Amino acid sequence: MGHTIRDKQKLLNRVRRIRGQVHAIERALTEESDCIHVLQQITSCRGAMTGLLAVVLEDHIRTHLVDADAHSGEHGDAKEQLIDVVHSYFK
Repeated sequence: MGHTIRDKQKLLNRVRRIRGQVHAIERALTEESDCIHVLQQITSCRGAMTGLLAVVLEDHIRTHLVDADAHSGEHGDAKEQLIDVVHSYFK
């Protein structure tokens, strides 16, 4: 994922926010918060993960599929990798 280096800090910031959201879920469960509060925390975390996935996936598509000729053979078959990622997301 060398091409993500230019956005490394933004990606790390997203991951740190997600880590905070996961800790908030843990706190809510530990404190036996209302179900709706826990569900909202989980939904927020899932949305953040989906957003992170979208950013990395878009960059992957732009780098390895749109400009596939420039990167042919660099990471194997980029189309198959993308299909695998999408399939794993929907499991």
